[in-house]
Amino acid sequence: MSGHSKWATTKHKKAVVDAKRSKLFAKLIKNIEVAVRVGGPDINGNPTLYDAVQKAKKNSVPNDNIDRALKRGSGVEAGGAEWQTIMYEGYGPNGVAVLIECLTDNRNRAASDVRVAMTRNGGSMADPGSVSYLFNRKGVVIVPKESLSEDDILLAVLDAGAEEVVDLGDQYEVISEASDLVAVRTALVNAGIDYDSADPTFLPSVSIELDEDGARQIFRLIDALEDSDDVQNVWANFDVSDEVLEAAAG
Repeated sequence: MSGHSKWATTKHKKAVVDAKRSKLFAKLIKNIEVAVRVGGPDINGNPTLYDAVQKAKKNSVPNDNIDRALKRGSGVEAGGAEWQTIMYEGYGPNGVAVLIECLTDNRNRAASDVRVAMTRNGGSMADPGSVSYLFNRKGVVIVPKESLSEDDILLAVLDAGAEEVVDLGDQYEVISEASDLVAVRTALVNAGIDYDSADPTFLPSVSIELDEDGARQIFRLIDALEDSDDVQNVWANFDVSDEVLEAAAG
C-alpha cells in the first residue's frame, strides 16, 4: 500500500508544475462546487468544503477560481453544472483491481471515456461489486514531514480515531475510518500540525506486488483514466518497492 501511496502523492505534486496543472485545478474546483451543493457554503460548518478549499489552496489554485467555485456551487453565480458521482470497477494489467470515481455532468461521456482508457491500456471493465469488496473506505490525511517524528503525529491523533501513521518519505499518511477523518484533521490542527490534504479514500485490503514492467503498465492505465475530465479519482490495489517506483516513474 505504501508504494501506491508514494506514487500517488509524488505524481500529485508533479502535476502542479507540469502540463497537467489545469486538469488538477479543474478537479479541485469541481470538488468545491459539489461540497457547497451538498453541505452549504459555510466553510467552518461544512468539513468537506473546508478540506476541498484547503486542498485547492495547497495546490496553488488561485483565490479567484476558488471564490467563483463557491459562488457557482451556492447558485450566486451562473454556470454551475449538475454533477453526479458514478463509480466504475475493473481490472488492469496483472490482475490489479481498479476503482474509478467519476464526477460528471454527462454519464454517457464518462462511461465511454473510462471504457476506452481501460481497453486501450490492457484493462477490462467489471460488474459493480466485483472489485469494490477488495477495498475499504478510509480517511487519509497527508502531513508534510518537516521536523515531525512519527510519535509527534501519533500523539496528536491517537485519541481522535487514527489507526495508523505511514512514513511516505517526505510525508506521513494518517489513516482512520472515513467517519473519523474530520476528528483526526481537527486534532492535527489543534496540535499546531499543518496538513496537505484530508480525503475520504479507498485503501486495498490485499495488494499485488508489481515489478518495473508491471508498474509502468498500471501507471500508464491510471494516467489514461485521469486524463478524462470526468474522472475524479482512481484507486488500485498494487504495491511497488521504492526501487521499482523510482525506475518506473522515471
